[in-house]
Amino acid sequence: VQLVESGGGLVQPGGSLRVSCAASGGTFSRYIMSWFRQAPGKEREFVAAIPWSGGRTDYKDTVRGRFTISRDNTKNEVNLQMNSLEPEDTAVYYCALGAAHRLLRAISRPEAYEYWGRGTQVTVSS
Repeated sequence: VQLVESGGGLVQPGGSLRVSCAASGGTFSRYIMSWFRQAPGKEREFVAAIPWSGGRTDYKDTVRGRFTISRDNTKNEVNLQMNSLEPEDTAVYYCALGAAHRLLRAISRPEAYEYWGRGTQVTVSS
């Protein structure tokens, strides 16, 4: 399984950016795809999650209402649309894939995920 992120970059506060994660090398109907982020000197933190086969999405409290996670099954791709970006959103953003049955009560725990992308940098600065 391979996960490849794209779409990061530099954006001003209040702006928008979309990052994408392309998955290949497997079938993912029983998996959950999530986005995590890691800022310098901080631990990796959960941002958002979506079941590959559909269902409820989950968000970190501080991004709910500003970020939207979605999937495109025809492209094997999961997107994270980020609006009203703040400097505190600056981080490397990673997509991660984990088996749904293992994430029932561990969706925000990085160690519960099996596959990771290499990350894409998002910088929010004026």
